[in-house]
Amino acid sequence: PKPKEPTKHQYDSDAAACLNFLRTYDLMPHFKLNLETNHATLAGHEMMHELEVAIGAGALGSIDANTGDPLLGWDTDQFPTSIYLTAQCMLSILRMGGFTTGGVNFDAKVRRESFEPIDLFYAHIGGMDAFARGLKIAHAIIADGRLAEFVKGRYRSWDSELGRRIESGKASFDGLEAYILPKGEADTNLSGRQEMLENLINDYI
Repeated sequence: PKPKEPTKHQYDSDAAACLNFLRTYDLMPHFKLNLETNHATLAGHEMMHELEVAIGAGALGSIDANTGDPLLGWDTDQFPTSIYLTAQCMLSILRMGGFTTGGVNFDAKVRRESFEPIDLFYAHIGGMDAFARGLKIAHAIIADGRLAEFVKGRYRSWDSELGRRIESGKASFDGLEAYILPKGEADTNLSGRQEMLENLINDYI
């Protein structure tokens, strides 16, 4: 995906648009996506969102290891240094089972003020270290299991009889209406505990 390069509206604006193009022209068996953090930012998405969209379609091939300035509307292609970003990337990739044919590619350049050869050294080592640290954090999150257990509980209603019927396509709108009308008020939802989960991620980092 390459949003805003060169137009506002284009068929490859994000992972979902690319997948739609590939499906429309029966090209899904022939291509996988290479996702870039800076392009996700320009498309108005987080990188983890783009990764999960591609992974859900079985179409993630590789990623470009970079980042961008969220306050700017162009492709700055900066080296990745955010541990939160790299941990999220590696969490998605590990849960996918890892790469089979692709990998993590640097599509980044040093800043204009960094003009000495040693700056390339610092940039590449820093980017590799950031992804290595992100990999360790992602592994710890998976091994610990608390995040996965919370997500499983959050969506446990899909494991109920009604949830399974909806997922299998056996439920109808008429049937759902007949189910809900006698119940009156909907069941109380459980809290999403977003702040607790954010604190949990901080614990790993």
